[in-house]
Amino acid sequence: MSLPLEGLSAIVTGAGRGLGRAEALELARLGASVVVNDYGQPGRDGSGEASAAPAEEVAAEIVAAGGQAVAHLGDVADADSARALVDLAVSTYGKLDVLVNNAGILRDRMVFSMSEDEWDSVIRVHLKGHFNTTHHAAVHWRERSKAAGGPVYGRIVNTSSEAFLAGSAGQPNYAAAKGGIVGLTTSTALALGKYGVTANAICPRARTRMTEDVFAGFAEPAAGQLDALAPEHVSPLVGYLASPAAARVNGQLLVVHGGMVAVVERPRVAAKFDTKQDAFTYDELDGLLSPYYEGRPEKETFAAAEVLGLKHGS
Repeated sequence: MSLPLEGLSAIVTGAGRGLGRAEALELARLGASVVVNDYGQPGRDGSGEASAAPAEEVAAEIVAAGGQAVAHLGDVADADSARALVDLAVSTYGKLDVLVNNAGILRDRMVFSMSEDEWDSVIRVHLKGHFNTTHHAAVHWRERSKAAGGPVYGRIVNTSSEAFLAGSAGQPNYAAAKGGIVGLTTSTALALGKYGVTANAICPRARTRMTEDVFAGFAEPAAGQLDALAPEHVSPLVGYLASPAAARVNGQLLVVHGGMVAVVERPRVAAKFDTKQDAFTYDELDGLLSPYYEGRPEKETFAAAEVLGLKHGS
């Protein structure tokens, strides 16, 4: 019996550890040939010397299990490195079919304390990193579609965060980057749909090096039990979104953790006010908007997130 991703090739960025590693292993288990990308820096803030070891170890694990994988040491926030990553997939496997963007760093600080470098570095790795790989993959798929005279197979799975959905006071850079990734995803979904490519984003919750502070108070699993916050709860959704079965799923945002998947609706209008004059005046807006907000719970903005049981900052 054939596997869902048999004959497909995939790139997973930030795949040397945590979520990316689990996702790379899952794609390989489902039959994909995988390019395991990681810059290999030891610090979750992007500090330390780059190392090929994390990516090579995951690639070796895939090969040992009977799959196909190659390692790539590279910074996806560098355009040339991102191009080389896509080129490696194409030269090794003949084409690229799946792109999973996962690479990221953290440099947390309150907005009044954050430095320009702390802002720029997180935006660079998360948002620019997602764009760079998406751009070069999109060029590949568009050229293939033109040569084929019709749609080709392409899947993009981007990594957003509940920090974008519910807010995170100490992560203005991270929350902004993750919100930007959702915008990039929906734009990409519209642009590439005619070529046969889908683009979706996930908001995963998992216990990894990146989130060790967020989940420090959550109980560890008992011996022999799967951690409710294990990355292995997230990776099956990535495998599904990468598969032919998800052909109709495009431009979507899904929250996933611990045996739960939630499809997030796009924002809807909660209230609408029209001026009774040619244009609004201050007094008219005060008379309409102030009573509206005074009659609502202070944190009702986060109601959707609270229904899902989300924790701010995850």
